[in-house]
Amino acid sequence: MSGTGAIQIGELSRRAGCNIETIRYYERIGLIPAPPRRGRFRSYDREDVARLGFVRRARELGFTLDEVRALLRLAAGGPASCADVRDLAASHLKDVQARIADLKQMEQVLSDSVRACDAGQDPGCPLLQTLHAETPNAQGQG
Repeated sequence: MSGTGAIQIGELSRRAGCNIETIRYYERIGLIPAPPRRGRFRSYDREDVARLGFVRRARELGFTLDEVRALLRLAAGGPASCADVRDLAASHLKDVQARIADLKQMEQVLSDSVRACDAGQDPGCPLLQTLHAETPNAQGQG
């Protein structure tokens, strides 16, 4: 372990802004390395705080665990890694844009349903009718 001053998991959690159970999970799946132990306690250092902060920020941006794993590998790489990171980010951006489009569509359907409900012109519930309606994307799935 490098760096000075070993810290325990509670302090790591506080410094990195990450739940203790999440830290343990990340260790189990190999996203962050399991630290050495001092007696029964895990012993972390500043590098662990930085790595966990990196993971937390990437997750906040919506990167999947596999994408975070790839970003961590690329962060340790050389000059070619910048182009690889850009490609990963561009792919992620497309996914985010697709989700935004889906959310806008959901917003419109819900807005229309609420407006129809407020108008009180339908004998049934417009939202329930919308949920029962078969959508083109749902045909053939099940």
